Amino acid sequence: MRHGPLKLKAQILCGDAIAFGPGKADLLEAIGAHGSISAAGRALGMSYRRTWLLVDEMNRCWAERLVATDGRRGAGLTDYGRTILSAYRALEATIDAATASSQAFALLGRSVRPEPLDRAPE
Repeated sequence: MRHGPLKLKAQILCGDAIAFGPGKADLLEAIGAHGSISAAGRALGMSYRRTWLLVDEMNRCWAERLVATDGRRGAGLTDYGRTILSAYRALEATIDAATASSQAFALLGRSVRPEPLDRAPE
């Protein structure tokens, strides 16, 4: 989520792996919309291999699979996957609301330059 120059993103970790974040949420939504992991990847401009690796990582990190595959009919979100996606989007909305109402974030947003200087001020 971006508010002026501020960008915050929530990532859920599983050891050193990112179990879930904004990109994986977008991927789950695309799988739900397209009914296929490869079609979702194409829609997001991702390679077939990268898309499959991300789905595999998500499925290995959570207590249950988020994406179910059927070799002939494509793929879809499991009920658990829909629950995790919904909870993540709610978390993003909470962060967005907190950012919009925070005086600290407002100060940071007003204080940062629109572009970096060519060199540090003396």
